[in-house]
Amino acid sequence: MFLAHEESGMAMLPEKPHETLRPESKVSARVFQATVGLSLVMIGGLFVWLMARSYLRAREMRSWPEVSCQILVSEIEQRRHDPQSPIEYRAVVNFGYEWQGKPQVGDHLTLRGSAWSSKQGLAEQRIAEFPVGMTTRCLVNPARPAVAVLKPDSLAPGYSIWFPGLFLVAGVGITIRAFRTNGEAASTKGE
Repeated sequence: MFLAHEESGMAMLPEKPHETLRPESKVSARVFQATVGLSLVMIGGLFVWLMARSYLRAREMRSWPEVSCQILVSEIEQRRHDPQSPIEYRAVVNFGYEWQGKPQVGDHLTLRGSAWSSKQGLAEQRIAEFPVGMTTRCLVNPARPAVAVLKPDSLAPGYSIWFPGLFLVAGVGITIRAFRTNGEAASTKGE
């Protein structure tokens, strides 16, 4: 099957390497290709779903009714997991508002709440935006009036969804190619 090079004594590769593969190695190559393709489909699909869900939730929040609210508490909270870990900070902002004649108290800057950070300056910036006694506007979820936010979530996931979408499309293409029959693959190579 291999041709010996007379002068150097080295074995030459076959002229058509794809024809020398055993059927078992063709099957295992296709299984590997399908596994890679399906993995990309699952990962890309998961991130497309997560980003679409975040975008739709942020878009929905922009339709929530806006009501007047007053900042009741604006302070920095600290925590430390253990003596060796750094101190973490977060802004705590509580605000009062009225929904259909009933007083409510909210504590969400955004729907996700206030994140912990090792940077005290981030928490200080947040409480500087919302000093105690300030009157501002908040968005109230009409389906659950106890949930209100001072800032709606960002629409950025909707603008970035194309990136995981590339992985999803590539995974579908790789998977389809892995499951094509040998006759289809051979006819495209011969053209």
